Amino acid sequence: MKLIEIDNVKKRYGATEVLAGLSLDVDAHQVVCLIGPSGCGKSTLLRCINQLETIDGGQIRLHGDRVDGRGVNLDMLRREVGIVFQAYNLFPHMSVLDNVTLGPIQVLGMAQYAAREAGMTLLARIGLAHKAQEFPDRLSGGQQQRVAIVRALMMDPTVLLLDEITSALDPELVSEVLDIVRDLAAKGMTMVLATHEMGFAREVADKVCFLQGGVVYESGPPRQLFDAPEGEKTRAFLRSIVRAGRL
Repeated sequence: MKLIEIDNVKKRYGATEVLAGLSLDVDAHQVVCLIGPSGCGKSTLLRCINQLETIDGGQIRLHGDRVDGRGVNLDMLRREVGIVFQAYNLFPHMSVLDNVTLGPIQVLGMAQYAAREAGMTLLARIGLAHKAQEFPDRLSGGQQQRVAIVRALMMDPTVLLLDEITSALDPELVSEVLDIVRDLAAKGMTMVLATHEMGFAREVADKVCFLQGGVVYESGPPRQLFDAPEGEKTRAFLRSIVRAGRL
């Protein structure tokens, strides 16, 4: 069942066309990884899905209903479509538990005791219950990113967008964040990930999309795209990744 339908979406910043008529479908419970060189439009696409950026053409549909253009209930959209960025964006003056419960209390109207109980359950699930009363600057980068994922999950989203969530981390912290994503994938969470972690994309994705020139140049199951790519630009990109030791 198609959950997200992206049809001929265009996005410009001044004279620069970042998305040039991009089309992509995401099925329920599917994990889609977006790969490609820097500047190919991965992050922009995620921000357009969540309407953090307005599109200049095309359509984006969720459950068959348009979620672009005027009249969209952005609060409702962002309850269903959570997003986690490269930067953790945690409130530095609030404890970990307060960070993850603020949204459910303020936006969803959840009772404080219920939000705190749910927050502690999720923090325990990622091994950070003992950090609930700490402030973000007392956590490692990997721990802060895991808290950012929990904050998004506390809104009980239908879809989770992950924008290069390991790119700001030291190599030794990457695995602890990717373990959380593996767990979410195993539990059936629908996710769209922009990532440079090719080995992870091969392991966890149902579909990998190679973006080039503002469109999906090639897509398919990981085995097909990584082992037998059809497009020359895909092959060239993967050769560069192999030379860099990232695949």
